[in-house]
Parts: sequence; structure tokens; C-alpha cells
Amino acid sequence: MPTYEYECKKCNNVFDVLQSFKDEPVKVCPKCGGEVRRVINGGAGVIYKGAGFYSTDNGAHPSGKKNAVDSKNDDKKPPAAPCASCPHSESGACAEKAAG
Repeated sequence: MPTYEYECKKCNNVFDVLQSFKDEPVKVCPKCGGEVRRVINGGAGVIYKGAGFYSTDNGAHPSGKKNAVDSKNDDKKPPAAPCASCPHSESGACAEKAAG
């Protein structure tokens, strides 16, 4: 059920009422008994933040599972190559690169 905002024309009291679409609009201010009008506003928009909301999303699923696109690409990653400027490159793989 939507929440409607009303404003009293007499005392400027602003209040919210949870109503069904079928309910009649409120006509009397609960504070002073004056006439009220329903305030039309934009409402609250929905903002999706984070990964996992769309099928085209490349992020991880909120449960921690990877989506199908990520799991398919895991096997195709090339092995880490040694750094040319690293002193550890003589052993074949850079320890710093493997850790990061």
C-alpha cells in the first residue's frame, strides 16, 4: 500500500497516511480539523548498488559465488610471467607478482 503525504491548509501540518488505492483521500487535519490537500511528490526511486543485480553484470554474486561468465573465464587466464626488472626473476617467477 502506498503512503500519501498530506498538508493542512490551515495550520500547515504535514503528515503521512498509509492508504490503499481504493481508499478515499483524507479531508480533515488530525491536528486542527482544517481542510487538507494531498501533496504530490516524486516518491522514492530505487537505486541498485553492488554486483549481482543484472544478468550482464560482471561482478561476483552477493552470495560470494561467481556468475557463469566469470567461472568460464577462470581457466583461460595466462600464467603469471616473471618481471624483467625484479631480482626474483632469475628463479622463473616473481614472488611479489604471485602474491599480488
